[in-house]
Amino acid sequence: MRGPTAAVPRTVHLVLPAGVDDPAAPSGGNAYDRRIRAGLPVAGWAVEEVGVAGDWPRPDAAARTALDRALAVLPDGAVVLVDGLVACGVPDVVVPHARRLALVVLVHLPLGDESGGGDLTRGEGTVLRAATAVVATSPWTALRVASVHGVPAARVHVAPPGVDPAPVAAGTDGAGRLLCVGAVTPTKGHDVLVEALAGLASLTWTCDVVGPLARDPAFVARLREAVAHHGLTGRVRLAGPLAGEALAGVFAAADLLVLPSRTEAYGMVLTEALARGVPVVATATGGVPETLDGDGPLPGVLVPPGDAATLGAVLRRWLADPALRDELRAAAGHRRPLLTGWEVTTRCLTTALDAALATTPQAVLPSAAPGTPA
Repeated sequence: MRGPTAAVPRTVHLVLPAGVDDPAAPSGGNAYDRRIRAGLPVAGWAVEEVGVAGDWPRPDAAARTALDRALAVLPDGAVVLVDGLVACGVPDVVVPHARRLALVVLVHLPLGDESGGGDLTRGEGTVLRAATAVVATSPWTALRVASVHGVPAARVHVAPPGVDPAPVAAGTDGAGRLLCVGAVTPTKGHDVLVEALAGLASLTWTCDVVGPLARDPAFVARLREAVAHHGLTGRVRLAGPLAGEALAGVFAAADLLVLPSRTEAYGMVLTEALARGVPVVATATGGVPETLDGDGPLPGVLVPPGDAATLGAVLRRWLADPALRDELRAAAGHRRPLLTGWEVTTRCLTTALDAALATTPQAVLPSAAPGTPA
């Protein structure tokens, strides 16, 4: 008598930027991609990874050709999950393949929100409207996809990042060790943070800035000049990218996480801090407020983006007011056990893949203009 037949895994072709595993270029998007790559097989999906090299979302001709060829060899009806950084800047490459593939586009942050719009926004809309389904990493991003690009809400799924459990951070003196994690670019607002800290030179604090320094060298040079100009050399420390135990170490030593971003779809570093009981000061931009919102008191303080004066005032209060620090640490401790793990992210993502598997790609394409061949 035969035993039970093992379920045959469904297959998803995962198209990612080639540098997703590069330890010298950490990012929230890369971390998210790695975690879903690891989680999907556990959820019953066989993963066929396709890495595509290129300066996404504005690749050269060779990278465009390589992506076109990679998609062309996939079988008709294949479920393809492609990072939006790769897909959304090249609609002329991606959209023709949507006619025969079950194309799911993963949007970490709408391209136009970081680039200032223009051709990237238009191209992104073309790609997302042609996709079988869209996965957004936050409810805020999902709303942007639907409102800016006109993608029907039924085709937009939300799969927020998870977070790993972590020990409570020991911190230092309970106040003065500030931490800012993110690629050093204008989007992340490090220049605003330096201006805010310049007004706090008489107080006791240090600020570790952790993140890649090579994405915008001109901005990094200006930031270093500002640090020196304000006499903050040695107090604002640009540590470069850290990962693994080194990154865990700076989180463990932190008293407060500061996220001064001009725009942010979710803010994975927020939940990484809260998983360690570290409160946050962050800008009320994009998906940050909903990331911090939840059961119980807010585990941090929100300030307007780009407002160095308000950010400085809040940091001054943090450094000078023990009662505020106790209040925010208690709120962070309350939130810590309520955070969800990456298994929840994977479960949300598989819902989108299941929907794509059941949808005929041709049915989701925009209607052709009269007289245009199908």
